[in-house]
Parts: sequence; C-alpha cells; structure tokens
Amino acid sequence: MMPGSPATPDHPLRRRVGYFAAGILIGLTGGFVNGLLTANLPQIQGALGLTSEEAGWLTAAYSMTNVCMSLLLIKFRQQFGIQRFTRIFLFAFLILNVVQLFVHSYGTELIVRAASGVVASGLSTLGLFYFMQAMPAKWRLKGLVLGIGVSQVALPLARVISPALLVSGDIQNLFLFELGLTLLSLAAVSLLRLPPSERIEAFEPIDFLTFAFFAPGIALLCAILVQGRIVWWSTPWIGYALAASIVLIGIALIIEHNRANPLLNTRWLASADVVRFAIVAASMRLLLSEQNFGASGLLAVVGMGQEQLVPFYAVVTGATVLGLIASMIFLNPMDLLRPVAFSCGLIAVAAFLDADSSNLTRPAQLYLTQAMIAFAAIYFMGPTMLSGVLHALAKGPSHIVSFAAIFGISQQLGGIGGASLLGTFQTVRERFHSEMLAQSILPTDPQVALRLQQLGGAYSRTLGDPALRQAEGAVLLSQQVSREAAILAFNDVFLLIGSIATIGLVYLLGRWTYFTIKGINPLANELAAMAAMRERAASA
Repeated sequence: MMPGSPATPDHPLRRRVGYFAAGILIGLTGGFVNGLLTANLPQIQGALGLTSEEAGWLTAAYSMTNVCMSLLLIKFRQQFGIQRFTRIFLFAFLILNVVQLFVHSYGTELIVRAASGVVASGLSTLGLFYFMQAMPAKWRLKGLVLGIGVSQVALPLARVISPALLVSGDIQNLFLFELGLTLLSLAAVSLLRLPPSERIEAFEPIDFLTFAFFAPGIALLCAILVQGRIVWWSTPWIGYALAASIVLIGIALIIEHNRANPLLNTRWLASADVVRFAIVAASMRLLLSEQNFGASGLLAVVGMGQEQLVPFYAVVTGATVLGLIASMIFLNPMDLLRPVAFSCGLIAVAAFLDADSSNLTRPAQLYLTQAMIAFAAIYFMGPTMLSGVLHALAKGPSHIVSFAAIFGISQQLGGIGGASLLGTFQTVRERFHSEMLAQSILPTDPQVALRLQQLGGAYSRTLGDPALRQAEGAVLLSQQVSREAAILAFNDVFLLIGSIATIGLVYLLGRWTYFTIKGINPLANELAAMAAMRERAASA
C-alpha cells in the first residue's frame, strides 16, 4: 500500500517462523541501544570520568538524532529500497560497536550515541517489517503491534542482564554484548531477506532545507529537556537555546506550510484529531515516567543497588511481555480508545498505591504496582500508534512522514520531558520537605537529643571526644533528614502522576462513553478509506 514498505506475499510456515525469530532479534537489538545506555549510564559515567552534565549529553545526543531522523528515513526507504536500507543501518551499527571496543573517550562515546539514535530508529522499523512478514494477512495489524512492543521489552530487560554483564566492573562487556547482537542481526537479515518494495523518487531538494532548520530546532529542544534539571532552568544558555529552537522550528514549519508536496503537512498536523493524538501520546509517556524516574529513583534513595533490583526488573519485564500479548489479543480497530483509557486507569491506581512509600519500602512492595505500570506502558502503545497510522494513511501515503514525525516527537519528547518535569518537581518538593523537617528538629527536644546521642554512639570506639561524637551524630541525622525529604518528595511525584492519570482517565472514558452511546466509530472514515485503498491495490 505504500512505497518503501516490503511486499507481503503468502509465505510458507517455515519462512514465517524465520521472519518471526529475526523480528525478535532485530527488535531487541534496537531496544538495547537505548536500554543499555539508560540502565548503565552511572557506570559509563564513572568509567569515563564524566560529570552529571557530560553524562546528560550522552542521553541528549541519542534523543536528538532518534527524533530528527524519523523525517528522512521513510523517504530514504521509498527512494532507495528496503534492502539498501537494511544493509546500511546494520553495517553502520556494526561499525559503531567495533569503534566502542577500541576507543574509550567522551568524544567518541558522544558520537557513537548520536549515531546510535539514527540506527535505533532504523532497526525498530526493520523489526516491524519482519514481524508483519511473519503474520498472515488477517493478523498483520497484530504484527504492527508486536513490532512496536518488542523493542520496548528490551528496556527493562536491559536492567535485568546488566549486572551480569558488569560483574567484573568492565563496561567493555556492554559493548561486546551489543556487537554480538549486531552480528546475529546482520546474519539473520542476510539469510532471510525481506521481499522487494516499490521505489519512487521521494526526495525533493527543499526537503533538506526543511531538515536543516527542523533538526537543529528539535535537537536544541531535546538538550533543554535533558539538561534543564541538571544545570537548572535558570542557566542562561537554556533560555537562548529555547529561543533558537522556537525560531528554527517555526522557520521549518513556514517553509512546509507553503509547499505543494510538504515533508511535514502542517494543515493536517494542526487538525483537531492529530493534535489530540499527539497530546494523548505525549501525556502517556509522561505518566509512564512514574516507573523510569519515580520507582527507580525511590529505590535508589533507600539504598537499592543494581544487583538487588534484578528480580524487580524481571517482574517488570514479565509484565511488559504480558501487556504486549494482551494488546495483540484484544486489538480491535473499531475500538482503539478503550485500551488507552484502561492503561490510564492502571497507572492512576498504581501511582496512588505507591504514594505511601517509606524508608522501609523495598522492591517486593512495588512488584504489583510496577507490574501494572509496565503492563499499561505496552498495552496502550499498539492502539495509539494504530490510530495515528489510520489517520495518516486515510489521507494518503504522503502523510505517513508527517505521522512518523509527530509520533517520534511525542514519544521521545514526552519521555525525556516527563523525566525532566518530574525531576524538577521532585527537587523542589525535596527542598520544601527538607526545610520543614529541619525546622521541626530542635536540639532542645529530648527525642532529638537522644537520637543525636545514639547516632554519635556509633563512633564511641574511634572518637573519645564527646563533642566530636555529637558533631558526627548531627551529620548522620542530617543525612537521614535528607533521605526522608527525598522519599516524601517521591511520594508527591506519585500523587502528581496519579492525579494527572485520573484526569486523563475521566477525559478518555467520557469520550468513549459518548461514542458508545451515540454508536459513533471515530475512525469509521479512516477505516473506509483504508478499505478503498486496499481494493485499489488489489485491482492494480
């Protein structure tokens, strides 16, 4: 139905199994590109001797290129074909892995992470195509959901396997693991190629002018969202970067608005349905930061190390797989709003349950709630993307580039923006709770004096001076106050997420109830347009 996508003939069962296995391998490889970086950023930071700001640029570099390249990769496939697309991106990833093995420096790692964002974007699409080849025609939409979901499974799975890879404390093992996955993926696509695709002259010279303004504008926006809470928002360059980002993106949109064949269809992107889709998709990514930032941050505060969290992330991985299976089984193109509302409800319940955490909270107390969020994270993804794809294809294949841009932007910016927003909120609330707790601690209070004496008693064998023991006890008490303030701040984060999720649930349920009572299918026109396109393709 669309140039650049492989044909979908009927394959024998043995070949379908091969496509399915290759899809899993490629999807996990693409997911591990970001998953291993996220899970092991502190270890990479320590091995390379980086500051927090420098480590933040590694995350920003990946996000920048991953978002921006979604504009060009679709047209690249359309003009040069799926096989060249496959070879270039897997060979590029192989080269990056080899470079990582031999060159350990901040500059090299920054370049590698920026290039990894491009490669991950290509691998996620490639894995999706392999899954769609593995499915019979009536299940092809389920293949779309599976292709999206497998790369998401790699994110918690990376935290499960990372301690084993770093058992010797050498980050080289991470790079060797990525290299092995890349070699396996390259072998898989060489042995089992995708069917050929239709090729057209997709690029126009003005596309690159738009990209020259749009890409740096989005890159600056990614840098702001990642670094804002690290260097703090009042840093002067944050304001300059935000102003430059608005100007650059604005120029790109003005160029596209006046084109006959735009790369970004601004009129369609400004329509109510697309704006609503982008807001819902970005909001869900923000809510899902409850797990990536909230739960992981809370467990770090109470002293849980990476090795102690392996069972926790194994549960999260299992729940993610269950969410993927459920999304495939219950996928209904006639009702794509209900699973999103259900996911929103799960997040709201889980966040409110987490809001009573204390310094005694351990991973086992979070198994249920974080499994609920992991299930919701993947359960909503397939219906949300399918809704956007239907909206885009109903308007014509040319709109799929615009959809890829808005979906990639909403997911990446929603993810890093959510972590940044929640991180800022947590920092502000931690300072508030720290001040409140400090004001309530008076040296003249008998309980405080007793606590200081107990804490100072820990140094009785090494410090003979009572005044020094009292001072050390005060230091330990201050550390405990800071920990309690951080825990209370994370509880506030959970309450905030639960409140936002509740508002989203009420809105989505309201729309779903209205459509159900009126007997309206909000995607009826899109489904009819897709059916007509399918008939035209079959007759041709």
